[in-house]
Amino acid sequence: MPTTAVELPNLHHSTGERQRNQISQTEPEAEADEVMQQSLIADSQVPDGGYGWVLISACAVVTWWFVGASYTWGVMQAELVEKKGYSSSTLAFVGSLCPACISLLAVPKRETDSTDWRTHHGLPGDLSAWTGQYSERVCYGQYCGIVYDVGVVSVTPAQYFKAKRGIANGIVYAGGGLGGTVISFILDALLQSVGIAWTFRILGFLIMATGLPAAWLIKERAAIMPTKMVEWSLFKDVRFAVLFAVGVIGTFPLFVPAFFLPLYTSSLGLPSSAGAGLVAAFNFSSAIGRLSCGFACDKLGSLNTLFLSLLLSAFSIFVLWPVSNSIGPLVAFVIINGSANGGFFSTMPTVVGNVFGSARVSVAVGMIVSGWLGGYLMGAPIAGYILNASGGQEGGIRAYRPAIFYAGSMATAATVLAAVLRMKVDRRIKKTV
Repeated sequence: MPTTAVELPNLHHSTGERQRNQISQTEPEAEADEVMQQSLIADSQVPDGGYGWVLISACAVVTWWFVGASYTWGVMQAELVEKKGYSSSTLAFVGSLCPACISLLAVPKRETDSTDWRTHHGLPGDLSAWTGQYSERVCYGQYCGIVYDVGVVSVTPAQYFKAKRGIANGIVYAGGGLGGTVISFILDALLQSVGIAWTFRILGFLIMATGLPAAWLIKERAAIMPTKMVEWSLFKDVRFAVLFAVGVIGTFPLFVPAFFLPLYTSSLGLPSSAGAGLVAAFNFSSAIGRLSCGFACDKLGSLNTLFLSLLLSAFSIFVLWPVSNSIGPLVAFVIINGSANGGFFSTMPTVVGNVFGSARVSVAVGMIVSGWLGGYLMGAPIAGYILNASGGQEGGIRAYRPAIFYAGSMATAATVLAAVLRMKVDRRIKKTV
């Protein structure tokens, strides 16, 4: 009886508290429940195959170019530093403009329908082909096609896959890693034989010849219902706010290794072909990482996989890169960091779909990718400025260490936030989340 007497007031208090909270929580919760219900219905109808594999192949071709071209900028950057004498920080900023435009137009991109973006995929080939001799303008030609592609390849696979969503996204983004592998060797060979201007022209023609057919094969399985461009209410969900912060911070170190590996190998006294080879190895490892992390998302959980990939990235930058004073340790760093780097990209869309519902993937991914603008635009240039302040290429490999520690610190901060997100969703360590 005494226990009952104590419990009754608490029950009345809880009931009154729920009633007061209903006024402010009913609408957001009802909206969230409706979206999740739509997601469950949509997921129950996905074929998990069929034409989905054609779509995945086409998306992989698209990422082959927009990811591969971005991650091989370091090869061109090293050539421009050597032949034109440009500052590495300035060139890193130029190379960062391409991915930055992905973030800048990630939310407005959602307003274009499927026919709009298909007609624009050839623009990077058309424009960059004739601006190759002016490195500052190259990114304009590339981003015109990129911004119409990234949202499509991130969102459309969710319409065809649920149980295999992780591996599907892994295959899509693995295309980017393989593209970077091949493009690295192509760029090095072309730069040595036809020069900078024609290297860009040839690359542009290749994008047109393969990108346009792939773009036309990407079809929506069901029309995506119009939604708000931005759902500010998502930030009321701590999980979304933390995931957003993971992307904001985690993108700062992503392009630093790819952009500066050719310059780093040059400081070690190795030829340009070695730099191109390491960039190719980085991108190939990225492809393996994207595919492996996609598979791991389905087996271990997308949040677990995101945390592990960021942890591996931070470890490789802080521990391996500073002691890479010969080709052996440098190759080990390239393989590990490339794998972790690629895993970040293939895992993020799966995390969004699994945690917030496939019906919300479009708007949520658009918002999260928009948050990557700062890291895309300034991540590598900041490393370039730090390198120049530390002595530049003439300072030897020791001059790179402050920039390396900057990148490692950002990767570590993102890892900590990913751990917070993981524990916020489920505190059971062994749980597949």
